[in-house]
Amino acid sequence: MTDDVSAGTAVPPTSPPRPTPPWLGAVLAYLRGAPFAAVLAVLVIAMGFVTGTFLGRFPAELAAGEGTTVDQGLWWTPFTALLFGDSVVGGLLAIALILTAGAYAERTLGSVRSVWVFFVTGVLGILIGVGSQALLVSWGSQWGVLASFDLVADPTIGTVGLLMAASAFAPALWQRRIRVVGFTLLLMFALYAADSDSVFRLLSGVLGLILGAVLARGTVRPSWHRSSYREVRTLVAAIVGATGLGPIIVLVSGSWYAPLGLVVSGFSPVEAQPMDKSCVQDFTADCTRQAAAILQSGPGPFLISLVPLVLTLLAAWGLRTGRRAAWIMALVVNAAVAVLTATAVGINDLLDDKARGNLLIEDGIAMILAVLVPIGVIALLLLTRRRFQVTAPRAAARRFTATVVGAFVVCAGIYVVIGLIDGDNYLDGQPSIGELLADLVRPFVSPGLLPDIADAGIPVDGAALVVYQWIGVPFWIVFVFAAIRLFRATHVSSLAIEEARFRALLRDGGGGTLGFMGTWTGNTHWFTPDGRGAIAYRVINKVALTMSDPVCPEGAERDTIEGFIGYCEAQGWSACFYSFHERYLPIFQSFGWQYMSVGEETVLDLPGFELTGKAWQKVRQPLNRGEREGMTTLWSTWHDLPSRYSREITAVSEEWVAHKKLPEMGFTLGGMEELKDSDVGIFLAINKDGGIEATTSWLPSWTDGRITGWTIDFMRRSDGAMPGIMEFVIASAALHMKEQGAQVMSLSGAPLATKPGEEAPDPTVMSRLLGWLGEMLEPAYGFTSLFRFKSKFNPRYETIYMAYADPAQLPRIGMAIGSAYLPEATPKEYLALMQTITNRGGEH
Repeated sequence: MTDDVSAGTAVPPTSPPRPTPPWLGAVLAYLRGAPFAAVLAVLVIAMGFVTGTFLGRFPAELAAGEGTTVDQGLWWTPFTALLFGDSVVGGLLAIALILTAGAYAERTLGSVRSVWVFFVTGVLGILIGVGSQALLVSWGSQWGVLASFDLVADPTIGTVGLLMAASAFAPALWQRRIRVVGFTLLLMFALYAADSDSVFRLLSGVLGLILGAVLARGTVRPSWHRSSYREVRTLVAAIVGATGLGPIIVLVSGSWYAPLGLVVSGFSPVEAQPMDKSCVQDFTADCTRQAAAILQSGPGPFLISLVPLVLTLLAAWGLRTGRRAAWIMALVVNAAVAVLTATAVGINDLLDDKARGNLLIEDGIAMILAVLVPIGVIALLLLTRRRFQVTAPRAAARRFTATVVGAFVVCAGIYVVIGLIDGDNYLDGQPSIGELLADLVRPFVSPGLLPDIADAGIPVDGAALVVYQWIGVPFWIVFVFAAIRLFRATHVSSLAIEEARFRALLRDGGGGTLGFMGTWTGNTHWFTPDGRGAIAYRVINKVALTMSDPVCPEGAERDTIEGFIGYCEAQGWSACFYSFHERYLPIFQSFGWQYMSVGEETVLDLPGFELTGKAWQKVRQPLNRGEREGMTTLWSTWHDLPSRYSREITAVSEEWVAHKKLPEMGFTLGGMEELKDSDVGIFLAINKDGGIEATTSWLPSWTDGRITGWTIDFMRRSDGAMPGIMEFVIASAALHMKEQGAQVMSLSGAPLATKPGEEAPDPTVMSRLLGWLGEMLEPAYGFTSLFRFKSKFNPRYETIYMAYADPAQLPRIGMAIGSAYLPEATPKEYLALMQTITNRGGEH
């Protein structure tokens, strides 16, 4: 026998391959997903050095503009202008946008499509823009003449068109954000900067939007006319903030000839010369200009001129969290800017025949646009006012008012006192108190928003001038910090204390499987005199609508219910107990109250939970499939989730809302805000690539301080998720909860459902009412199909009831239930609701 290996021959050991560094893996993944964006970024860098724009030169023969593209006939410039930036800063900004927004668009559209969309939208945007400039020049337009001197080299023009085209294929959340925020910024740059780059970007964006709609034709895309409160707040805040940034665009770009550049003319610092002594005897128009220059010179007036911008950005920050005070601030600031701008830019000149004859048409358009921008923001705020209802405590509002008023009184007092002491430095000599008070507003308001100075009694030197220029600065600093404190103030008084007491009672074991819903925003809590019992409720149309079972010790149910009924009678309310379990029904029967079933709760007992037998086949198959496809699960809370998962859940939820014909429901159905409670469990199904396939949230129920049950609330699945993903996630959650020692899993109540095989009772007024509500909501929310889905888990059924004392109050109770579930229902839907109620029937 011989060995397979010859004598003396050694086999070298095989070394394991070196692992790929994480950063290299990320770069390779990026290049595989966005090769065009990477190549374009490299090309922009190379062209920056080849053309010399990164070295301080500028090749006009490669830049687009009316002078090169039209006059000189350089036909290639609309194409080459998309390949390099006009400066180092411009090139770097273009590269940053390409590698972020451009890469996102490429992953959405595909690389081949992205190449031709980039050039089609970019080249056409430039051609339309250059053609418009040539047309304006032929008409003798001032804007056209000024713009004709611009030469454009800007890759962001094509990138914007690419991004807007890709938005047609984006999820509803990002489609909405890209378009609303994107076009707001594009429009603000076009109006405030008005350079050719900004105008061409806007044109390219519009072309991209149209092209995206054509490309997406035939694909099923959700409408995004509806969005959650949180998303509306985010978008409104972004729009308000973008409009506030407009004047900064002018200050940075120096585009005073822009349509809205005139509005910002008073924002720039002024260099003033000493006042002519002749102005003491004859205060001419030239003296007025000299005085205005003196008062507006230096850093103090410049800081005051930025106040509208600062307040607008501050209001946008508060709007994002739904603050009512921020909404009021944004409304007041924009109203003041609209009125003061109309006065400052000379809107009255448009109404005067003689003055109007001396105006260019561009001047008239600029004056109108200057007022329309803040008016448009005001209209937006009024339309979305219901989204900003988060109020500060009264004590915080009083503290804000006292701080602001006190600061103004102190600053105004200093201004008046210095004016009386240093009167020699006033042009007309010592001013009177009346003259000082008459001019009191001017030191606190941006000079660009005030009419020309008409009074010769103004400070021109000394302490009086210093105070005039600077006294407004400390006042607005105090105002800003007081506003920040107001926007951050929260109600930690009675409501927070009551909720904490209610949670403590839940932990002791009250409330049942649905009791945690009583902690949700919108509920108030009533407590028994001994503090051991409580009921969560909300008052709508003088109906006290309760939620879930009473929270009380064993044996105290009747006393708790009777105590709450007595409290409601003392307040003049009609009590309606909603979604309580059958064990409480005998109490209401003893009262002689009317009652009815309002749904069925599906419950799984976990100690004996096993996925064996034919009855579990429809659940077992998705569970096995998910395991084969590498699906994993994660149990967490919102605050412990990785940020990428929280962002993905938000996006999926907004997509779900956008699909619905009706607004998000409330009352016994939670949403994103309820998901973020630290006591709420979140269970995710995650695919092998790390993406979320399904999200569920679970409300806890306790026994003697220990969690013994979980009730499902929030359910969302991602587009393209594995078939049977919800069966997978719920079955996996049940197994996880069983391992953790939980006794009960509730799949929550199915509104307006009856137990399988059980006949529905004879119709009543309220059953017809709720039946109408269910029929109206079924196409949008699918309660019936949801109930059938829950039946796959072979649950036991527990009927949940509603009880009320007086059938004559049914119309009011019906309206209260409808308003609780659909606080944003339209008048048409409410009319149908009332018509249903009028078809009366008998009660139990």
